[in-house]
Amino acid sequence: MILSELWRQYETDKRIQGFSPNTLKAYSLHLKMLVTELEDLDISEITLVLLKEYLAKQSERLKQSSLGHRIRFVRSLFRFAYEETFLPTNPSLKLREPKMDKRIPKFLMEEDVIHLKISCQTSREKALLEFLYSTGCRIGEVEKINIEDLNWVKCSAIVNGKGSKQRAIYFTTECKVWLKKYLASREDSCKALFVTDTNPVKRMAIPTLRWAIKRHLVLILYLVSALVRKTR
Repeated sequence: MILSELWRQYETDKRIQGFSPNTLKAYSLHLKMLVTELEDLDISEITLVLLKEYLAKQSERLKQSSLGHRIRFVRSLFRFAYEETFLPTNPSLKLREPKMDKRIPKFLMEEDVIHLKISCQTSREKALLEFLYSTGCRIGEVEKINIEDLNWVKCSAIVNGKGSKQRAIYFTTECKVWLKKYLASREDSCKALFVTDTNPVKRMAIPTLRWAIKRHLVLILYLVSALVRKTR
């Protein structure tokens, strides 16, 4: 079995497990890099030495965190090959992730949030920002939310996170007010919580959601999605 065939088997297995399209897309890129370096070898020819040589080259241009992602993918791929009996042994078993430098946590200051709120021009922008800030949701989670998913009494919603895992999120009363204003301003019948201004109206996709808030602050996605949970 060659690497590309192993990937097809692996991808099918992960789809069944509920891995998100974005995760599988990232894995696909990792696989392409592996094939580019090692060629589409028969997996029985791949050894620990070959994998270490490949990762050593990757380490010259990757950050430690990115290298760690690549190593985890390689280990997962060959663990799958071993568990499915495509290989008698697992050549990636002894691969170790690099030590990560400890970073000083950054925090989202209340003043920053106030400036962001002031910069919003429409009820949709204000509702979106309030929702991201109060819930700590990822953009990919926000994209999938429907109006019917919201519990107005409890100011909560159920979102589908990574690996299709559901979790409850909660928003503030201020967020509720802006969501209500935004929804009242709409004249469409789309079930999505956040929709485009186009005709016909569509669910806002991830790139559109990013664009909608990047206009206010280039780092808003980083700040809200990655840091707000550290301020709570």
